[in-house]
Amino acid sequence: QVQLVESGGGLVQAGGSLRLSCAASGRTSRGYTMAWFRQAPGKEREFVAAIWWSGISTYYADSVKGRFTISRDNAKNTVYLQMTSLKPEDTALYYCAGGPSRGVSEAAYNYWGQGTQVTVSS
Repeated sequence: QVQLVESGGGLVQAGGSLRLSCAASGRTSRGYTMAWFRQAPGKEREFVAAIWWSGISTYYADSVKGRFTISRDNAKNTVYLQMTSLKPEDTALYYCAGGPSRGVSEAAYNYWGQGTQVTVSS
């Protein structure tokens, strides 16, 4: 089992920035793709960003492209999501996910964190 714990969420004004972190522990996550998803109230969970094990390849949802940056530090077993130019529509519970497959679908990921709340005020 791999445990994922997110941190870094909070309340921020529109236009502001936040950095989310996701620390992995337990069974090794070596080789895993890591991703961020989010779920806004009353909406389905949606893909935000993913990063392959190498850290070289990344993929973003169109809604966050150019504003969010995903990165990882494999030595620390941690993945990050730097969020800038935040908008009220970015308000959601943000989840970290990991798995051996690559993809933008929830089904590609075996392990999930509990989520960290991001609220962007207008």
